Amino acid sequence: MTKQTKQTKQTRETRETKETKETRKTRETKMTKKALITGITGQDGSYLAEFLLEKGYEVHGIVRRVAIEDPEHRLWRIRHILNKLVLHPGSLESYASIFKIVEKIIPDECYHLAAQSFVSYSFEDEFSTINTNINGTHFVLSALKEKAPECKFYFAGSSEMFGLLKETPQNENTPFHPRSPYGISKVAGFDLTGHYREAYNLFACSGILFNHESPRRGFEFVN
Repeated sequence: MTKQTKQTKQTRETRETKETKETRKTRETKMTKKALITGITGQDGSYLAEFLLEKGYEVHGIVRRVAIEDPEHRLWRIRHILNKLVLHPGSLESYASIFKIVEKIIPDECYHLAAQSFVSYSFEDEFSTINTNINGTHFVLSALKEKAPECKFYFAGSSEMFGLLKETPQNENTPFHPRSPYGISKVAGFDLTGHYREAYNLFACSGILFNHESPRRGFEFVN
């Protein structure tokens, strides 16, 4: 092989390698991101679904089976975008249910908003609140670790985690002192999120949400 022929071959291989990388980069850029939202039928979930659809995401949501059977009443917040969403019947109280959904979707991002969030009810049925909120968060995190470890996870915390206030206003360093079963369940979810971030290197973060209003807020909350 002459020197010129060798240089020509190397140039062609370099060009092909460059084109392959550019083609792969373009393909990855054009791939639609998939988002999974728990609590998609709630106030925050419905607005988040709209926002992600506008960004070009493929949006999936976990809903109770009864909600799919009664969309007029239970899906009213997302009724106008139902044809753009992919809804999956499931229960936060069932690990098998959550696992199968995550395995099927392999989401790029997961927003865990679902919870029994009515504080006064958490005193009436603290077992249901703690079971749903703590186990539900644990199930989602575990399923992501097993089937979608590259997925970015967001946990919706609550100002109820602060409970008995040590200072006003609160910040990220204010100690938690929850005074309700709901607040306790949210602290547990917050700690579980941190545990999966540190122990398994998942992209897992938390937000601490304070009282917020919209026309879609549930009637049981104080306005």
